[in-house]
Amino acid sequence: MVSSILRTEKLCKSFSNGGIQQHVIKNLDMEIITGDFTIIMGASGSGKSTLLYALSGMDKPSMGKVLFNETEIQDYSNDELAVFRRGNCGFVFQSVYLLENQTILDNILTGALIVQKNSRELVQKAKDLLTKVGIDQEMWKKYPNQLSGGEAQRVGIVRAIINDPKILFADEPTGQLNSASGRDVLDVFTEIHKNGQSIVMVTHDIKTALRGTRVIFLRDGGIEGEYRMPVYGTDDEKLRRAGLQEFLDEMGW
Repeated sequence: MVSSILRTEKLCKSFSNGGIQQHVIKNLDMEIITGDFTIIMGASGSGKSTLLYALSGMDKPSMGKVLFNETEIQDYSNDELAVFRRGNCGFVFQSVYLLENQTILDNILTGALIVQKNSRELVQKAKDLLTKVGIDQEMWKKYPNQLSGGEAQRVGIVRAIINDPKILFADEPTGQLNSASGRDVLDVFTEIHKNGQSIVMVTHDIKTALRGTRVIFLRDGGIEGEYRMPVYGTDDEKLRRAGLQEFLDEMGW
């Protein structure tokens, strides 16, 4: 049975700019299906990142509802939202913020130990995940300034998933990477999705969008259209790209 992990009802988000209200998200109804790899696309200023922040509890909507497993979170206090995010969400951003005075392994463990108290099991889990994303043992004691951009982003992904989040949010995670590093990072997202991770990702890049199973296209704060694809790697790559490109052309991308 298909179930939604996250949904919105009449979601609105406005900002005041010089005394003028700018309506970024407008009466948006949507749902995120458990196990989906949802991609959010749209032109610059269409509300992609604003929507991601509202869905994840990083920002509060101006009006409307955000329901996580049918529990409303839009009226949570800031402290309640922090507890919600820590227990349910993982985050990967375009820029990876790692503590420069801590090793790679310690960067992952610092936040994770707040949620999980069994340090021995957690250390082993961190090592296993680092190995799985291609960060070998010789790198665990290195510091962030010794990593390439792609390596740092993979560390960021491990940090985001170490507490087994119910949903993983990513905002342009390959935006500052070269093509080879970007592909490596996308391979990690593809692998964790195949293992059952629900993902919501904002991107403007078609190569990134191809990794998803559902593409939502925003225009002027609303959903203009959506497109579904099989799990990445289970269909013909050329046909997959052609189908997505046709959809994006119809959207005026």
